[in-house]
Formats: sequence, C-alpha cells, structure tokens
Amino acid sequence: MSRPRLTPGRAIGLTAAVLAAGLGGLVPPAPAEAAGTTLTVNVAQPFRPVTHVATGGLYGLAENSRPADSTLLPLKVNSLTQPAPGVGQRPNGQPPGGDALLVAPQANRVGAGEYIRMPDIYPNFPYKWVSWNDWLAKVDTMVRARLNATSVTNIVGWELWNEPDWTWNTASAGSFNDGWVRTFRAVRALDTATPIVGPSTSYYNRSWMSSFLSNAKATGTLPEIICWHELGSPNNIAGNIADYRSLEASLGISPRRISINEYAATSEVDVPGRVASYVAKLERGGVETAHRAFWYEYGTMNGLVVNGNQPTGTWWLYKWYGDMAGRMVTTTPANQTALDGFAAYDSTRKIVNVVFGNESGTNTVRVTGLGALGSSVRVTLQSTPSNGRFTAVTAPTTISTSTATVSNGEISVSVPNMSATSAYNLVIQPASGVPTYQQRYEAENASVFRAQRLTASSASEGGYVGRIDNNTTAHRTDSYVDFVVNVPAARSYTMTVGYANGTGATATQGLAYNGGGWSTISYPPTSGWGQFGATVATTVNLQAGYNVIRLAKGSPGFAGGTGYAELDYIQLT
Repeated sequence: MSRPRLTPGRAIGLTAAVLAAGLGGLVPPAPAEAAGTTLTVNVAQPFRPVTHVATGGLYGLAENSRPADSTLLPLKVNSLTQPAPGVGQRPNGQPPGGDALLVAPQANRVGAGEYIRMPDIYPNFPYKWVSWNDWLAKVDTMVRARLNATSVTNIVGWELWNEPDWTWNTASAGSFNDGWVRTFRAVRALDTATPIVGPSTSYYNRSWMSSFLSNAKATGTLPEIICWHELGSPNNIAGNIADYRSLEASLGISPRRISINEYAATSEVDVPGRVASYVAKLERGGVETAHRAFWYEYGTMNGLVVNGNQPTGTWWLYKWYGDMAGRMVTTTPANQTALDGFAAYDSTRKIVNVVFGNESGTNTVRVTGLGALGSSVRVTLQSTPSNGRFTAVTAPTTISTSTATVSNGEISVSVPNMSATSAYNLVIQPASGVPTYQQRYEAENASVFRAQRLTASSASEGGYVGRIDNNTTAHRTDSYVDFVVNVPAARSYTMTVGYANGTGATATQGLAYNGGGWSTISYPPTSGWGQFGATVATTVNLQAGYNVIRLAKGSPGFAGGTGYAELDYIQLT
C-alpha cells in the first residue's frame, strides 16, 4: 500500500483507523476531551532513572556544529539517528548533510550516541533500489568507513533500513526478511560489536513484526534494538509497546531494547503540549531511545532552534526535561487522550519537576508522596507557547510563584487558562534550604556507553553504572560515562566520586572534561560489587555553565584503565 507523505522525502506511518478517516497523519493538536481534568503525580513511586530517553532527533545535527553546542547541552541529548557515511539522501529537497561520522565530534561533545541509518546512502526517498551488488558494496563501504574512524566512539547502532513496510522494493530485491538477513550478515562480517537496529517500520504492525521476528530468530539475525515509528498519535504508544512485549514473549525472544527513532507528526512536533503527551507515554512505556521526526531543515535539532542558536517554544519543554535528575516518577492521566505529563524527583536536592500539557481550560496537577520535602513547599509554574519553528522564544513565562502547605504528603495545583498547544513546567521544592546549584550527578542519569545501568539499595537514588569493562584501540567497545554538569562559576571544584570496586586491588579510570587532557583517578578496593559508600576525590577546573566530564575505562587518547570500578555518582563542591 502506498504511504501518504506530508513533505518531500519523508513518509508518515499511520494506523488503519487514521488512514480510513483520510487524515493523512495530521492529528489536531487539541484533544477532543473536555477541560477540567487532573494529572496525578506520585513522587513516592519511581519507575526508572532519568535518562532523557525522548531527547533525541532524526537528522538532528548538521555539519559545522549546527545547531550550536550551547543550545544542545541544556537538553541532555540522549541519542540521534544520522545519515550514513557518504550520505546521498536529500530530505525535503535539501543537499545531502548530517553524515554520521562528520557530526560525531559534536554529538560526542554533548554526550549523545548515534545510530547510523544505512539506506540514506541513496539520494531518493522512497529509496530507489539498484541491485544487490550495489547495495552490498555500499554496506561494505559504509562499515569500513566507520571502522576506519578510530577517534569516533559514540556510534551505538547500525539501522539497516528505514520504513521497509513501504520503501523496500520486493519486486526487485526479494522479500525484506531475506534482505534483512543478507544485510545483517554483511555488517556482522566486518563489525561484530556495534548493535543492530530494526526493522524500523513506519508504524507498529503486529503481523508484520511477527513475520520479521520469526524469520530473524530462525536465522540468528535478531536485532539488539527493536525499532518502529510513532507518527500518528501518542495515544497508540502504550498499547503498541504492550503488544510488542506480548509478541516477543510468545515467540520465545528475550526482551529487546526499544527505540522509537521517529515520533510526532508534522502537526505535532512543534506543539509543546502535544510533545509533552508523547514524552510522557514514551517514558512510561520504558523505551530506551526516542527521536523527534525530521520534517524540516538540517541543523535545527528538528525545529528546536532558529537562526543557529535561538530557542523556539518547544526547546523550553526539552530544557525542562533536561533539568530533571534522579528518578522518573509515576504520572497518571485521567485518560490517554487529554492532559498528560512526565515527572522526576531528585531526592538529593528534594526537587520535583513536572512537565505537562495537551489540555485547555482550568486543570489540576495533584502531587502525592511529598513527605520528604517538609510541611511547606515553594511552587513555581511556567509555560511555553506553540509559536512554531521560526519564532524565537527567549524565555518561558512564569505564571506564578507561591508557597503551599503539604497536607498528608500532597498538594494540588490548579492551572488556570491552559492552552492545549502550550506546555507547562511545575517545580516543587522545600520552602527553604534549597541548594543554589545541582551538586550531585547520578551515574545512571549520565550518558552511558558500553556499560550498564544497575540497581542497588546502597546506591544513591538506588542506581549506579557497572560493567565499565572495555578499552580497545578500535574504539567500538570502549566503556565510559559522560556527565553533563552545570556550575555557576569558572573555578576549581572538588569532585567526589561514589564508587564500588570488588576486585580486591586498586582500579583506575581516565578522567577528562570538555575534551581536554586525561588524568587518572584511582579506586581502592571496597567491600564488594554493588555495595556503595566509599568515595574518592579529585580537583577539576570547570568553566561557568555547562561542562562534560568523562570517566572512562577506554576512550580516544586513553587506554590506561585498569581493573574494574562501578560508579554511583559524582559530586561537585
């Protein structure tokens, strides 16, 4: 079946119901539900560490550092999908750009991983198939280019094809399932380390996915990361993820990591209220990464930035998201189609952040589980408008700042005159004794490369990063953790590291910040793995504002990590 397209070079996946309705994917941003609903936030019910899973973009970066690092660092960009080395793709009629290897240094500077979209070696969309000899030769060239880029460490996946449910030429290339196997084996013959991503269908389709998974399992070509797109409505996300998990289990396949590496239709992607609903559902669904769909120009992080470094209204939603630390906590909307949001609680600072939208009129945010914040809290409420991708918004609007009494561990905040297209930010802190800047940064909140987020009761915020095990010369398996930190002044800071080291001998890692030189940090042995309380301290010289601090077992310029150490947090004082 042919797929409707909203702009040249990009397709939108739609559910059968939307297609039948003839909407072509243009979902009105304002929900049909009446106003006057309540979003409930349970601070006492965390469900995952903050990792900013939905702060990602398809073709988010362009060459020559576009957009500027200064616009990306506050967002805590999780990951990106970028075109293949030697990109030929001309999305929306633009010249080829965004080559994954050429933009990798900037992605690295802001702590983001990259998936490489391989079929973007072709200039047209939908892709025009040439021959198997041509495709396999291109696969070989792309993979070798990546292998030769020994200074690049942040490639985290090969995306073998894009939207094969309508862009794969079955008549010329044979079945996609067979084509997947051939391509998978061609990549793995050269690169045995980098995860493979797929099938990247234009929307979730159970029968299509079942056929794909069954064949991939039988041929030993299951992707490490399962991917599809959510471009029709955020209301489908929870059901699609639940259905996929059920299908996976029924086929005897171990749980895969999930990426939704395109989300939000053209009518939604610049509407902060609607984006809040997407992010809420992606977080609750447990996806690992999610990327804003590409409908516009290279170098704007998909419409978040205008004129190179000026934020749009939607940028502020992601800035509020980037401000979150600690653990994501449960949000419960009255229904899936109206008021929704996502929230985090950082117990080290005793701060609650709630971002919400997708509803008009006067509504309520009910926040429970606030006992640790004391009997009185300071409540700040802000908004950001839906002004489109060409209008700069220099700052969000502060609606109110007030003090509220906590009763039975909860407060209710009435939000008057909401616009369904705007997003809102609610910040709740103790009425006094609030730190002037964030000092503690959890390892599990940081950017983690070739290591694993784990849990332990003795760890700060209940989480840590372990299995930081690898240092190689190929830089495809190096293990490191990047902390994006924000400090008030340029000066020396004491950096305390919470860690565990169960080897019985001193372990070492490399320490570098802002791309500077390496030093070595040593971790004496502790009582055991996953048992925290030990710390070491060193001095770091940071610039005012955002800095990226890397602790590495292996990284370009550093292969000297010895032994093994697990990271709980860093603290800057």
